[in-house]
Amino acid sequence: MLIVLATINARYAHASLGLRCLLANMGELREQTRIAEFSLALGTADIVERVLMDSPRIVGFGVYIWNVAETTRVVAMLKRVAPEVKIILGGPEVSFETAEQAIVQHADHVITGWGEVTLPILCRQLLDAPTPVPPSKIQAGVQAPLDTLESPYALYADADIAHRTLYVEASRGCPFKCEFCLSALDKTAWPFNLENFLDELESLYARGARRFKFVDRTFNLQAESGVRILRFLLAKNAANPADPVFAHFEMVPDHLPEALKEIISRFPSGTLQFEIGIQTWNPEVQGLISRRQDNAKAAENLRWLHENSKVHLHADLIFGLPGEDLASFGRGFDRLVELRPQEIQVGMLKRLRGAPIIRHTASHGLLFDPAPPYQILATNCIDFPTMQRMRRFARYWDLVVNSGRFANTVPVLLGDQPFANFLRFSDWLYADTNSTHRIALDRLAGLVGEWLQGQGVPAARIELLLAGDLAGQASRKRPATGSGPRMPPRQAQHLA
Repeated sequence: MLIVLATINARYAHASLGLRCLLANMGELREQTRIAEFSLALGTADIVERVLMDSPRIVGFGVYIWNVAETTRVVAMLKRVAPEVKIILGGPEVSFETAEQAIVQHADHVITGWGEVTLPILCRQLLDAPTPVPPSKIQAGVQAPLDTLESPYALYADADIAHRTLYVEASRGCPFKCEFCLSALDKTAWPFNLENFLDELESLYARGARRFKFVDRTFNLQAESGVRILRFLLAKNAANPADPVFAHFEMVPDHLPEALKEIISRFPSGTLQFEIGIQTWNPEVQGLISRRQDNAKAAENLRWLHENSKVHLHADLIFGLPGEDLASFGRGFDRLVELRPQEIQVGMLKRLRGAPIIRHTASHGLLFDPAPPYQILATNCIDFPTMQRMRRFARYWDLVVNSGRFANTVPVLLGDQPFANFLRFSDWLYADTNSTHRIALDRLAGLVGEWLQGQGVPAARIELLLAGDLAGQASRKRPATGSGPRMPPRQAQHLA
C-alpha cells in the first residue's frame, strides 16, 4: 500500500467515519490506500509497527482532542524510525492554532478543515515528487458541495457491522453559534441528499447493521428530514421486532414539532436515544456564550419526551461556563433532574482549539489545563478546589445514577435537593475511598448504604432498596441473540 489513513479511537467500538469519508474520495489512489484504526489501549511502538507493516510512502492521521497526546508520540516515533515516510495530519485538533502545535512540528503537511478533496490532491503531488513547486506544509481543505462527494458507508466491513457502532451523517455543520463548540464556526448546516442517504441506510441494514450513531448536530432542526429518517427506522423495527435497530441522535432541546412527536411516540423501548444539550439554564450565561435557547420550551419538550415516549434521554450540562457559579449550576441541575432524563452528563468546559469561548478568558478569569483535553481549572466564579469537587461529582453521578444500577435507591439518595445531597455524598465518598475509579459494584453498593444509614435512613429499608437494585442486574443485561449488536449496556440498565 502506498498510503495508510490512520486514527486512534477512544475505544474499539467506535468506528471512524472520518477515515472512511477520506478513503471513499481518494479517486485513483483508493485501491492503493488502506485504513488503520487503533485504540488508546495499544502501545505507541505497536501502533507504529502496524502502520508501517505495508511500507507506505504516505501516512495520514486523524487528530482529535482525545487522541492528540498519543498521536503526537506515534508521529514522533514514526518519523524517527521511518523518516522517509511523509506524514499528513488532519482533523479538528490541528485545524486551528496549527503552526504552534508540537505534533505539527513532526509532520510534513497539515490539512485544515475538510479533507475529502484536498487529501488526494496532496497525496498525488507527494507521490509524483519532485514537483516544480513543493506543496505548502499547511493547506486549507476545500469544502466541496456534499453531492459531489463519494459515500463512505460501503467501507464499513462486516466485522464493523457485527461488533461496532456505525457512525452516519445526514447533514454537516450547525447553524448555531454556541461559543464552547467548534460548530460555532460553521455558517449553517448542509444536508446530504436524503434519498441517497436512506438508500445507504437500507444497504447497511441489509448487511446486518443494527446500531447507528448520527453525528448530525441538529437532527430535529429540519422536521421533514427527521421524520423521514425516523419513519425508516420505525418501519424496520415494525417489520422485525425481534431484531430491532438502535439509533442515537443529537437533538436541539427547544424544537420538537408535532410531526416529530407523533412518530417518536411510536418507537418501542430500547430503540432510540436522544442526546439533548441543555448546557446551562442560566439566561445571562446563555447570552454571554451566544447560545439561543428557549428554556421554557426546552423543559416542555423534555417533559413531553419523558411522559409520552420510550426514548432514552441523555441530557448534557457544562460546568465552568463563564459567568456561572456553583449555586447557579446547582439550580439548573435540580431543574434538569426534575425533568427525569435517564442520564445527566456533567461535562467540564473544555477549550477546544478555535472555539470562540477564549474571548472570555481575561474578563471571566478562565484558566484551562494546557494539556488535552484542555479542561477548565478555575474561573472568577469557581475556584480550583470547587472544580475538583465537581469533577468527582460528575464521575460518581455516572457510576451511581447514570449507570442505572441503583434505580430503587437513587430517589432516596437524592431526596428533595438532588444537587446539594449528591454533592455531599460525593465529598464523603471521595474522603472515604480516595478514588473515583476501580470501585467494584458490591463495594459501591455498600458505600451507598453506609452513607444512607448515616443520613438516618433505617437499615431495613436500605437493605431492601439495595437488594432490589443488585437483584435486578441480571435482568438488565442486553440480549446476546440476533445478527448484530443491540442497545448499549448502559441503556439496557434503565429498562428493568
